[in-house]
Amino acid sequence: MPARVRVLGLGNEILADDAFGILAARELAKLFPPDEVEVIESSESGLHLLDHVTNVSRLVVIDSVQTGRVAPGTILEVREQDVRAVPGAAAHGTGLFDALALARKLGFPVPTEVVILAVEAADCLTLGGPMHPAVAAALPRLIDQAKALISKP
Repeated sequence: MPARVRVLGLGNEILADDAFGILAARELAKLFPPDEVEVIESSESGLHLLDHVTNVSRLVVIDSVQTGRVAPGTILEVREQDVRAVPGAAAHGTGLFDALALARKLGFPVPTEVVILAVEAADCLTLGGPMHPAVAAALPRLIDQAKALISKP
């Protein structure tokens, strides 16, 4: 497996705060040479993510989330091993962790480290709407946090 870092920015750039992961990926792509850090932006979900979560040593996923537990613009850092599977169907069907689990079952090379950087969103439903000011203001902080994760040995 290549000793690479992949950044996967998830979201939908036409849905208000849901654009956050895509915009963060675009900013990070400007900061690292593509032969050192592969940056992908995607609006895909579920098993469509399979190609994006394989053949890489480290994966940094950037997305927006609505937990309702913290203020919009709060950055959450979660490692894959910290997330428990919830019984029953996922809200959006299969997700990132399902894609990782399937890749492992199939014997595909998967990252040894998966870190999710998520910003608490206020509105992921307004078509064509602007990002909430607190969410937009979190972008530079998240970029700094992502740079530190990407640059660590």
